[in-house]
Amino acid sequence: MRRLEGKLAVVTGAANGIGRASALRFASEGANLALIDLEKDGLELVAQDARAKGATVLTIAGDCTDEATLVDAFRTIYASCGFVDILMNNVGQSARERASEFYKSEPEVWRFVLDVTLMSTLLASRQVVPAMREAGRGKIVNVASNAGMAGEVGISEYAAAKMGVIGFTRSLARELAPFRVNVNALCPGVTKTRVIERIPPEILEKIRAAIPLGYFAEPEDIAAAAAFLASDDSRYMTGQSVVVDGGRWMI
Repeated sequence: MRRLEGKLAVVTGAANGIGRASALRFASEGANLALIDLEKDGLELVAQDARAKGATVLTIAGDCTDEATLVDAFRTIYASCGFVDILMNNVGQSARERASEFYKSEPEVWRFVLDVTLMSTLLASRQVVPAMREAGRGKIVNVASNAGMAGEVGISEYAAAKMGVIGFTRSLARELAPFRVNVNALCPGVTKTRVIERIPPEILEKIRAAIPLGYFAEPEDIAAAAAFLASDDSRYMTGQSVVVDGGRWMI
């Protein structure tokens, strides 16, 4: 399928995991790419694979929590590549090794998680919304999580940030609906990315046992849903939270 033929897709956090898999899926669907991530070497590897699929690729190494960096990045994208048809806000991070129950957590950690997960989504979206409004078209795919819905212990700031992404998605979807711009959230469950290596095996087993399908997602499973939301197949969907977690959270 070539559902994204000739479209330009911007993917943040594209060097690894879900971002990488989504960028490559977009390329296989015919999209050209602009990829943003802190990890320059990882970006170049993704770009090589995407070019092998026929995509034109621009890579930009930078911090998506920094407004000036994003403004410059999107200025470069528009000048070099033209109109942004698709924005996938994939950047996000939990507290990881600094995670704890809330009563022991620190405001510094909250701010970090909120900045990298929620503020980066707002900042990147702000760069494309004016042009999408004017053009009367566009797709924004925000990567949230089922974590906010499930309310797991020890990730309160991450759950808050991801539910913030969902709330932002719904509000922006209503605002942009008259301009035929679709805004949806993608809510993965536990996925086989680098993050999973940081979780103790006994906790992973408990999580896996709670998944009706009985296994964790591959990044490509999430990328398949992202490609759907980025394509015209989802033209009559906006403001939705699409959960891809093996049935752990059902709505």
